[in-house]
Amino acid sequence: MRNPMRILTRYSMCLPMLIALILPAHWVTAAAGPAFWKWAPTPPMGWNSYDAWGTSVNQQEVLANARYMAKYLRVHGWKYVIIDARWYDRTSSLNDRELNRQRAGAKLYADAFGRLLPAPNRFPSASGGRGFKALAAQVHAMGLKFGFHMMRGIPRQDYKSNTPIAGSHYTARQAADTKSVCGWCPDMYGVRNNAAGQAWYNSCARLWASWGVDFVKVDDLSSPYHKDEITMIRKAIYACGHPIVLSTSAGPTPMWAAQHVSTHANMWRISGDFWDRWNDLNRQFDLLARWQKYIGPGHWADADMIPFGHIGIKNTIAGGNRETRFTENEQHTLFSLWSLGSSPLMLGDNLPDTDARTLSILTNDEVIAVDQDPLGRPARRIKEGGGKEVWVKAVENGTAVGLFNRGSKTAKVTLYWRDAGLAGKETLRNLWTHKNIGTFEQRYSTMVPAHGVVLLLAKRP
Repeated sequence: MRNPMRILTRYSMCLPMLIALILPAHWVTAAAGPAFWKWAPTPPMGWNSYDAWGTSVNQQEVLANARYMAKYLRVHGWKYVIIDARWYDRTSSLNDRELNRQRAGAKLYADAFGRLLPAPNRFPSASGGRGFKALAAQVHAMGLKFGFHMMRGIPRQDYKSNTPIAGSHYTARQAADTKSVCGWCPDMYGVRNNAAGQAWYNSCARLWASWGVDFVKVDDLSSPYHKDEITMIRKAIYACGHPIVLSTSAGPTPMWAAQHVSTHANMWRISGDFWDRWNDLNRQFDLLARWQKYIGPGHWADADMIPFGHIGIKNTIAGGNRETRFTENEQHTLFSLWSLGSSPLMLGDNLPDTDARTLSILTNDEVIAVDQDPLGRPARRIKEGGGKEVWVKAVENGTAVGLFNRGSKTAKVTLYWRDAGLAGKETLRNLWTHKNIGTFEQRYSTMVPAHGVVLLLAKRP
């Protein structure tokens, strides 16, 4: 038997469901619950508005990106449409850091129980307190899934007015922790780990469920790591009775929290905000390698959004309105590394502006299959040094191999069978050129361009 661990891994994916059948429902905790397997069995793939639109995106722009995804990307596995930060404020800016300073204390849209609502001047379908329900329905009608960004905590304006918490006898002042604040967003106080705090998060999850939300990205959770609030949000999502993928942000998530985050979040950020700079990409190699033993079906280390194509339209934090600064080699490297490392694939560009070359990357089904492999096995970095690296990942139909060159000059990179757990003859296929390159024994060497990759699939002939 060539890879007996593949069989064990495949059947281990059923373990959460078996536990749910055997144990009483109230015994099924976040760590054992079936939701992780069901809601994100493979790394989520989709689009997030932040890299292109910052905190300014509106309904028209969201729907334009959703329509593009439905037409060109959905068949390749892309399905999530995510609205990023501060959709509840009528005012937007080209730089959300500056906006945060300007909007401290601004009145935010909310319902009678203090739960934040979309600003109707930006999202007309939300008028009359209808929230994101209508927009989510439009996205669902395209065969896609809908989600949004939230800040950790309870709005400061709720504390000021001592708003009642829906479905409970508690109020905002009983839930809020005024000493727990975000260093860069003035909207929220943290939530206490008490019955009032849990009631707050429960009320939010029920509202999100009523809108038909499929995904929520909660910011200011990972760095510093807010263990209690992550636990409360997970409990609230379970209690709402609707499947909602939970993404924690921003990073880096500390390694000491690995066990907790991997049993409470479907995806978690491994770094701070990632942009189209080689130094950013170069750092992700080591971060992704560090997290591999904690990933699997339902819980994924998130290397952050993919800044390809047209970005910075209304987000000037890392540069102005531009096409990605990544070269084609660097784009192949990023997409290969994310796929080998089983990172979620979240696009950050304005999709309707996608050019043919970028589209060819985003629709490469052979590379996407490495990321979306149903086994959900972690990758191994089996060689590093001198800027050259070899990564391997067991997949359902063979072994995926990444030969990377992190250096500034073309270099020869060699794959040795003994290091990769291979034996005998192996037929190699280049997943970027879609060509079989031959059958080899013991080793394979090739020249890899600077900042580039050769991504292979090894199979027995």
